[in-house]
Amino acid sequence: MDVKTLIAECTAYDFKLMLEENKPKSWLKSVSAFANGLGGSLFFGIDNDGIVKGLDDVQHVCEAISSRIRDYMDPLPEVEMIPHDIDGLHILQLKVNAGHYTPYYYVGDGQRIAFVRVGDESIPATAEQMVRLVLKGSNKTFDSLHTNYKAEDYSFTILANTFKDRTKQEWDKKYLLSFGLVTGAGNLTNAGALFADDCPLWQSRLYCTRWDGKEKGDAINDAEFTGNVLMLLREAMNFVKSNTKRGWEKLPDGRKNKPEYAERAVLEAMVNHFIHRDYTIMGGEVHLDIYDDRLIVTSPGGMYNGMLIQDLDIADVSSERRNPILANVMAQLDYMEKRGSGLTRICNETKALEGYKDELKPLFKSTPTQFQTTIFASSDIPNVGDHDGDMSESETLSVSQRTIERDLSTLHKKGILRHEGKDNDGVWVVLI
Repeated sequence: MDVKTLIAECTAYDFKLMLEENKPKSWLKSVSAFANGLGGSLFFGIDNDGIVKGLDDVQHVCEAISSRIRDYMDPLPEVEMIPHDIDGLHILQLKVNAGHYTPYYYVGDGQRIAFVRVGDESIPATAEQMVRLVLKGSNKTFDSLHTNYKAEDYSFTILANTFKDRTKQEWDKKYLLSFGLVTGAGNLTNAGALFADDCPLWQSRLYCTRWDGKEKGDAINDAEFTGNVLMLLREAMNFVKSNTKRGWEKLPDGRKNKPEYAERAVLEAMVNHFIHRDYTIMGGEVHLDIYDDRLIVTSPGGMYNGMLIQDLDIADVSSERRNPILANVMAQLDYMEKRGSGLTRICNETKALEGYKDELKPLFKSTPTQFQTTIFASSDIPNVGDHDGDMSESETLSVSQRTIERDLSTLHKKGILRHEGKDNDGVWVVLI
């Protein structure tokens, strides 16, 4: 019987034709990986193709499994052994529960290795994965860890101004302690470091690129930012505004803006990626890539629970948070809702745009190492400057001086603009 109709060898299952008693690492690595992750099962008596072959002595296999787990696993994982009969053939299911005391190690042959599950394989945990397993086992999160940075050496002007602007309440320094940004001893937590004006965590970075076309090739514009997470959020939104179309429709009493993307959808996406990213990955950063037809945000770290977002109904996605302090502060600033409805809101805000079609529904994709959000451009946007010859209207963009200078330089190199007059008292002439 082909049991692929019932189960498939994947992230949560492994098939073993027999129990290799003399090579316990060959199957205990899966026990370690399942205990370090979401749990899973090994089925003994089934070959790699999912064909049931059966076991001769299920009782002996049970006893041997128990013995090897006691001898070679530390700490001991919670397991169940469940016999099954399929068409007269006996198989054994070794069910491994998700562990609370990670990392779970295989100890043998002079080795001490923690394994993790990636796809249908159990592989040794990397140094970064080990950090996450240790945090999980100690019931701690990255953003709650205490640092050696003294709070008195850092200012929180950006946070205070943002709080006052968005909540219409006065900022009080006592919030630093109540929000979990500062410890009782006066040190910053990692969350506090992320919100400090001069954020000392160099992995808090953002790379922005406006690509020429629908694929990566020549870049029309790019920028890199490092530091305070609220500053990164602001720069991301400014980059989107200055690198996407903002057409409009003329009305009898004015005009109606018709943006290429729903601003709230983009904001929600950026907030999600900043608060849910894995900050233990030292060489990672958030990437914002804008193409002619879509906007993609990518951040280090997959789903916190290890699942794949593309396999889930986003309406049912739980609000498990890798960085709960960071998420709570963003909720206090009214950048997100506490109940974890960000992905649904991205879809709803995009759907509300004129020109929306089902094929423009945002996409979410995750792997064990990254999360990606794709928002497609509205199909009903006129060309920028589509004003029927009326040049009397202008629009103020919320961009920095550096962004303006960079964009002017790019247009100049492309032959679209020419500067006439002195450097400090000239004019830009549109050639095209």
